[in-house]
Amino acid sequence: MRPKKCRCVESCPCVPSFRPTGRKVCDCSKNSLAPDELETIKLIDVDGLDQEGAAKKMKVSRVTVQRIYKSARQKIADCLINGKIIGFERGE
Repeated sequence: MRPKKCRCVESCPCVPSFRPTGRKVCDCSKNSLAPDELETIKLIDVDGLDQEGAAKKMKVSRVTVQRIYKSARQKIADCLINGKIIGFERGE
């Protein structure tokens, strides 16, 4: 297995997690988004970049961004559909 290449991440979340209202934290399962997953969602869905532009900003290949984006979207969809908490991991 190849070592993980460093990814440029410009922003950190302002909160440690996002959870459904009306549910206690102990009642919910959790999915955690890695810093690169959150950055990819921000660059593509919020900033409106295409995958190539996001890849250039993060200094990785477009295929890597595509894989990160798919993973992040699956986690977010699982949380929205199944009422899970979205946690945000801290990075370097």
